[in-house]
Amino acid sequence: MENRPLSVAACLIALAAWCGAATAGEDGPSAEQQADWAARLDKAAALQADGKARQAEAERVFAAKDAECQHSFLVNACHSAANKEYIGASRIGKNLENEGKAIERQVKKEQLSDRDARRAAAAPQRLEELRQREAETSAERDEKAARAAATLADKERKAAEGAKRKAADAERLRKKQEEHDAKVAAKKAQAERRAAQAAERHP
Repeated sequence: MENRPLSVAACLIALAAWCGAATAGEDGPSAEQQADWAARLDKAAALQADGKARQAEAERVFAAKDAECQHSFLVNACHSAANKEYIGASRIGKNLENEGKAIERQVKKEQLSDRDARRAAAAPQRLEELRQREAETSAERDEKAARAAATLADKERKAAEGAKRKAADAERLRKKQEEHDAKVAAKKAQAERRAAQAAERHP
């Protein structure tokens, strides 16, 4: 039961490594490779747990025996023997823990190498996809710029046509006004001539 949480943790480490590779856009390691890593991580966790437990037990036994040595006739000899036994048992536990850590480091190193290799293999495809996206973005920008330029040109053309119409209307109005003024002036001049002629006839 003690090793179960560590086993779950080992599986989570393997799963996280696989997810990291998948997120980067690469296929994950094979099911066999994942199973191998998970099994080795389980073993590493079990060895570390066993090693720690042995060291804790060695300390407990040493503390008990060392306390008993206080009542022994040969205190120093008893203490030395208890210490020697403790060192031996503790060393075995430490070696087991170190073996577990070494396995764990090796698995993590393999997972990292596998992820790096997959990323390196996928790099050309990712670069091509990036270039394609850049080209698409550039084409979209060009299309938007062309639409904006066409819209602006259309507005300018309509504005120019409007100004031309206004100028033509103003010119027609000016000519009409000139014609009207000319008629008025002609009538006035005619009226003045008639008045002058009448004055000559009737002084």
